Amino acid sequence: MSNEIKVEEGSENIFKDLGFSDEVAEEELLKAQLGSEIFRILQERKLTQAEAAKLLCVKQSEISHLKAAKLSYYSVERLMTFLNRLNRDSQLPKPKDLGL
Repeated sequence: MSNEIKVEEGSENIFKDLGFSDEVAEEELLKAQLGSEIFRILQERKLTQAEAAKLLCVKQSEISHLKAAKLSYYSVERLMTFLNRLNRDSQLPKPKDLGL
């Protein structure tokens, strides 16, 4: 019996490694990156959930979704709107930049 652990190097996209189609994997990775940036900004500003909700023009429960990384609730466009409301200039990447 061998105690060796099989290690396989992944790609730069965990969603692709998990078997998602290229298109879905790229979108999910982008959403994760945007959500992470939004969460980082909210933490940096030390906003309460109520303050963040008011700033982003959403219900407080949506801030809970963001903080829990439940990004299936959001489109890429909506996440980008949140970044814009946080005074972060953002643009959607071109499909060719996503490898599509």
